[in-house]
Amino acid sequence: MPSLLDIRRRIRSVKNTQQLTKAMKTVSAAKLRRAQERVFSARPYAEQLKRVLGNLTARLDDVSHPLLEIRPEERILFLVLTADRGLCGAFNANIIRTAQAFIREHQTQTTHLMMVGRKGRDFFRRRAVPIRSEFVNIFSRLDYGHAKDISEAIIQAYTNAEVDAVYMVYNEFKSVIQQRVVVEKVLPLSRADLKETEPRLDYIFEQSPQEIFNRLLPRYVEVQVYRALLESAASEHGARMASMDTATRNAGEMIDMLTLNMNRVRQAAITREIIEVVSGAGV
Repeated sequence: MPSLLDIRRRIRSVKNTQQLTKAMKTVSAAKLRRAQERVFSARPYAEQLKRVLGNLTARLDDVSHPLLEIRPEERILFLVLTADRGLCGAFNANIIRTAQAFIREHQTQTTHLMMVGRKGRDFFRRRAVPIRSEFVNIFSRLDYGHAKDISEAIIQAYTNAEVDAVYMVYNEFKSVIQQRVVVEKVLPLSRADLKETEPRLDYIFEQSPQEIFNRLLPRYVEVQVYRALLESAASEHGARMASMDTATRNAGEMIDMLTLNMNRVRQAAITREIIEVVSGAGV
């Protein structure tokens, strides 16, 4: 049985850990509010850009662009979005598990990985999986420039026919306690997905629709990557906040259990001393 001093040291250690998890929960909650606002602001822009492209696609009967070229998917570029840090529950594990399942499903094709985040990069590097490029330590100061760099690498690989399709996997932000793993096809862009289902608006084009279309398509890829980065960042903060809240409550339960055990040990020691005193007096 541990001594009274050992139990007190354990309680003090758990209390220190509880203070740490509580502080991490507070920091994640503050970051989550800002990340959530950025996600909700980016979603309407991405949807509106898709509607504009749909209207242009409907106007152009012979629309053509390298990003719309469909080829047999023999070489696949897979963009995997994980976090740079841990302590966020199953956030990274769910992404890595989904990425592994995707690679197994496409064993007949050549799959190249483009990693965003240190956790996923380290996992696949230890398993000798070929990584085409990596982007780490970007979520601390995430901005549109990061999405532009990633999308430029994707677009260049596709237009140069180095890959035949581009997919990405990320955590979509649903709520503070809920994230959904999503696998989306980035390239080639589907004409059917860009087709506008709502009534066509009568735009006045200062440049030709084809020229505007050629400029908007790369911007559309950038916006989709940027939205995925924002969704992943918000999901990470939500997962870390929920994980640290659970850890804080578990630490509180452990402190109560250790305190109860300490009281029992102390009571047993006092009872033993009383018995020794009474026994000595009887002699």
